Amino acid sequence: MNSGIVIVDYGMGNLRNVQRGFERIGYEAKVTKKKREIQRASAIVLPGVGAFKDCMVNLEKCGLIELLLRSIKQGKPYLGICLGLQILFTESEEFGSHKGLDLIKGKVMKFKPDPDHKVPHMGWNTVEIEREVPMLQGIVSSDFFYFVHSYYVVPEERQWVSTFTNYGIPFVSSIRKENIFATQFHPEKSQQKGLRILENFVRSI
Repeated sequence: MNSGIVIVDYGMGNLRNVQRGFERIGYEAKVTKKKREIQRASAIVLPGVGAFKDCMVNLEKCGLIELLLRSIKQGKPYLGICLGLQILFTESEEFGSHKGLDLIKGKVMKFKPDPDHKVPHMGWNTVEIEREVPMLQGIVSSDFFYFVHSYYVVPEERQWVSTFTNYGIPFVSSIRKENIFATQFHPEKSQQKGLRILENFVRSI
Protein backbone atom coordinates (compact mmCIF):
# COMPACT_ATOMS: atom_id res chain seq x y z
CA MET A 1 0.00 0.00 0.00
CA ASN A 2 1.43 3.39 -1.02
CA SER A 3 1.70 6.17 1.52
CA GLY A 4 1.95 9.50 -0.27
CA ILE A 5 4.97 11.74 -0.76
CA VAL A 6 8.16 11.29 1.23
CA ILE A 7 10.95 13.86 1.53
CA VAL A 8 14.20 11.92 1.83
CA ASP A 9 16.23 12.80 4.92
CA TYR A 10 19.89 11.99 4.30
CA GLY A 11 21.34 14.61 6.62
CA MET A 12 21.53 17.51 4.15
CA GLY A 13 19.12 20.10 2.86
CA ASN A 14 16.27 22.36 3.82
CA LEU A 15 13.86 19.52 4.50
CA ARG A 16 11.49 21.40 6.77
CA ASN A 17 11.19 24.26 4.27
CA VAL A 18 10.17 21.80 1.58
CA GLN A 19 7.71 20.11 3.93
CA ARG A 20 6.22 23.53 4.76
CA GLY A 21 5.86 24.23 1.05
CA PHE A 22 3.66 21.17 0.68
CA GLU A 23 1.73 22.13 3.82
CA ARG A 24 0.96 25.52 2.27
CA ILE A 25 -0.84 23.77 -0.59
CA GLY A 26 -2.70 21.53 1.84
CA TYR A 27 -0.61 18.40 1.44
CA GLU A 28 1.20 16.50 4.17
CA ALA A 29 4.56 15.17 2.97
CA LYS A 30 6.56 13.04 5.39
CA VAL A 31 10.28 13.59 6.10
CA THR A 32 11.98 10.22 6.58
CA LYS A 33 15.17 8.24 6.18
CA LYS A 34 13.46 4.89 6.81
CA LYS A 35 13.86 2.59 3.83
CA ARG A 36 10.48 0.96 4.35
CA GLU A 37 8.65 4.30 4.26
CA ILE A 38 10.57 5.40 1.16
CA GLN A 39 9.83 2.07 -0.50
CA ARG A 40 6.10 2.40 0.24
CA ALA A 41 5.86 6.03 -0.87
CA SER A 42 3.82 7.06 -3.89
CA ALA A 43 6.42 9.71 -4.81
CA ILE A 44 9.85 10.87 -3.69
CA VAL A 45 11.25 14.36 -3.11
CA LEU A 46 14.99 14.78 -2.72
CA PRO A 47 16.08 18.31 -1.79
CA GLY A 48 19.59 19.32 -0.86
CA VAL A 49 22.09 22.10 -0.33
CA GLY A 50 25.83 21.67 0.04
CA ALA A 51 28.50 19.64 -1.74
CA PHE A 52 27.81 16.96 -4.34
CA LYS A 53 30.31 14.50 -2.83
CA ASP A 54 28.83 14.86 0.67
CA CYS A 55 25.37 14.22 -0.74
CA MET A 56 26.43 10.98 -2.43
CA VAL A 57 28.42 9.85 0.64
CA ASN A 58 25.46 10.50 2.94
CA LEU A 59 23.05 8.65 0.67
CA GLU A 60 25.47 5.72 0.60
CA LYS A 61 25.85 5.75 4.40
CA CYS A 62 22.08 5.71 4.78
CA GLY A 63 21.87 2.79 2.33
CA LEU A 64 19.55 4.75 0.06
CA ILE A 65 21.27 4.79 -3.35
CA GLU A 66 20.00 1.44 -4.60
CA LEU A 67 16.55 2.15 -3.21
CA LEU A 68 16.42 5.50 -5.01
CA LEU A 69 17.59 3.99 -8.28
CA ARG A 70 15.10 1.15 -8.04
CA SER A 71 12.20 3.47 -7.14
CA ILE A 72 12.92 5.82 -10.04
CA LYS A 73 13.38 2.98 -12.52
CA GLN A 74 10.05 1.51 -11.38
CA GLY A 75 8.39 4.76 -12.47
CA LYS A 76 7.79 6.42 -9.11
CA PRO A 77 7.46 10.22 -9.50
CA TYR A 78 10.67 11.94 -8.36
CA LEU A 79 11.13 15.64 -7.61
CA GLY A 80 14.75 16.74 -7.20
CA ILE A 81 15.62 20.18 -5.85
CA CYS A 82 19.09 21.77 -6.21
CA LEU A 83 21.46 18.90 -5.27
CA GLY A 84 18.51 16.60 -5.95
CA LEU A 85 18.90 17.66 -9.59
CA GLN A 86 22.68 17.51 -9.72
CA ILE A 87 23.11 13.98 -8.34
CA LEU A 88 20.97 12.60 -11.20
CA PHE A 89 23.91 13.26 -13.53
CA THR A 90 26.91 11.11 -14.39
CA GLU A 91 29.53 13.10 -12.52
CA SER A 92 30.39 16.41 -10.88
CA GLU A 93 33.60 18.43 -11.00
CA GLU A 94 32.97 19.87 -7.51
CA PHE A 95 36.15 19.39 -5.41
CA GLY A 96 37.49 16.78 -7.85
CA SER A 97 35.55 14.31 -9.96
CA HIS A 98 32.72 12.46 -8.23
CA LYS A 99 30.21 9.99 -9.63
CA GLY A 100 26.48 10.66 -9.47
CA LEU A 101 23.49 8.39 -10.03
CA ASP A 102 24.04 8.48 -13.81
CA LEU A 103 20.32 8.55 -14.57
CA ILE A 104 20.96 11.46 -16.93
CA LYS A 105 24.14 11.54 -18.97
CA GLY A 106 26.12 14.70 -18.38
CA LYS A 107 28.25 16.71 -15.96
CA VAL A 108 27.88 19.19 -13.13
CA MET A 109 30.15 22.19 -13.70
CA LYS A 110 31.12 25.32 -11.78
CA PHE A 111 30.18 28.85 -12.78
CA LYS A 112 33.14 31.00 -13.74
CA PRO A 113 32.72 34.32 -11.91
CA ASP A 114 33.01 37.62 -13.73
CA PRO A 115 32.60 41.24 -12.53
CA ASP A 116 28.85 41.14 -13.17
CA HIS A 117 28.12 37.62 -11.94
CA LYS A 118 29.30 36.55 -8.51
CA VAL A 119 29.44 32.92 -7.43
CA PRO A 120 27.36 31.52 -5.86
CA HIS A 121 24.42 32.54 -7.99
CA MET A 122 22.03 33.62 -5.26
CA GLY A 123 18.64 35.27 -5.50
CA TRP A 124 15.76 35.63 -7.93
CA ASN A 125 16.10 34.92 -11.61
CA THR A 126 13.80 34.13 -14.50
CA VAL A 127 13.29 30.86 -16.34
CA GLU A 128 12.81 30.44 -20.07
CA ILE A 129 10.71 27.44 -21.02
CA GLU A 130 12.43 25.14 -23.48
CA ARG A 131 9.80 22.40 -23.43
CA GLU A 132 6.26 22.27 -22.09
CA VAL A 133 5.98 19.60 -19.41
CA PRO A 134 3.19 18.83 -16.91
CA MET A 135 5.24 20.05 -13.92
CA LEU A 136 5.42 23.52 -15.49
CA GLN A 137 1.67 23.93 -15.98
CA GLY A 138 0.83 27.50 -14.98
CA ILE A 139 4.45 28.64 -15.40
CA VAL A 140 5.52 30.90 -18.26
CA SER A 141 8.85 32.18 -19.52
CA SER A 142 10.08 35.18 -17.50
CA ASP A 143 8.55 33.88 -14.23
CA PHE A 144 10.96 34.33 -11.32
CA PHE A 145 12.34 31.58 -9.08
CA TYR A 146 14.84 31.56 -6.22
CA PHE A 147 18.35 30.15 -6.73
CA VAL A 148 21.31 29.37 -4.46
CA HIS A 149 24.09 27.44 -6.21
CA SER A 150 27.65 27.55 -7.53
CA TYR A 151 27.36 24.61 -9.95
CA TYR A 152 25.04 23.87 -12.86
CA VAL A 153 24.16 20.77 -14.88
CA VAL A 154 25.21 20.15 -18.50
CA PRO A 155 23.19 17.27 -19.97
CA GLU A 156 24.56 15.47 -23.01
CA GLU A 157 21.06 15.32 -24.51
CA ARG A 158 19.05 18.51 -24.83
CA GLN A 159 15.78 16.57 -25.05
CA TRP A 160 15.55 16.39 -21.23
CA VAL A 161 15.82 20.17 -20.71
CA SER A 162 12.59 21.88 -19.66
CA THR A 163 13.90 25.36 -18.70
CA PHE A 164 16.99 27.51 -19.11
CA THR A 165 18.07 30.46 -16.97
CA ASN A 166 20.66 33.09 -17.83
CA TYR A 167 23.41 33.99 -15.37
CA GLY A 168 26.27 35.22 -17.50
CA ILE A 169 25.68 32.09 -19.55
CA PRO A 170 22.46 30.19 -20.25
CA PHE A 171 22.30 27.16 -17.96
CA VAL A 172 19.78 24.37 -17.46
CA SER A 173 17.46 25.25 -14.57
CA SER A 174 15.09 22.26 -14.78
CA ILE A 175 14.86 18.89 -16.49
CA ARG A 176 12.16 16.33 -17.11
CA LYS A 177 12.89 12.73 -18.07
CA GLU A 178 9.96 10.31 -17.88
CA ASN A 179 8.94 10.22 -14.16
CA ILE A 180 11.83 12.50 -13.12
CA PHE A 181 11.40 16.25 -12.72
CA ALA A 182 14.17 18.26 -11.08
CA THR A 183 14.97 21.92 -10.61
CA GLN A 184 18.11 23.91 -9.87
CA PHE A 185 15.92 26.60 -8.28
CA HIS A 186 14.05 26.13 -5.01
CA PRO A 187 10.27 25.87 -5.51
CA GLU A 188 9.74 25.96 -1.73
CA LYS A 189 11.36 29.45 -1.62
CA SER A 190 9.78 30.76 -4.81
CA GLN A 191 6.42 32.01 -3.54
CA GLN A 192 3.29 31.30 -5.60
CA LYS A 193 5.07 30.07 -8.74
CA GLY A 194 7.09 27.62 -6.68
CA LEU A 195 4.00 26.39 -4.88
CA ARG A 196 2.38 25.85 -8.28
CA ILE A 197 5.18 23.42 -9.16
CA LEU A 198 4.61 21.54 -5.89
CA GLU A 199 0.89 21.39 -6.71
CA ASN A 200 1.70 20.02 -10.16
CA PHE A 201 3.89 17.37 -8.55
CA VAL A 202 1.10 16.30 -6.20
CA ARG A 203 -1.24 16.00 -9.20
CA SER A 204 1.27 13.74 -10.96
CA ILE A 205 0.92 10.98 -8.37
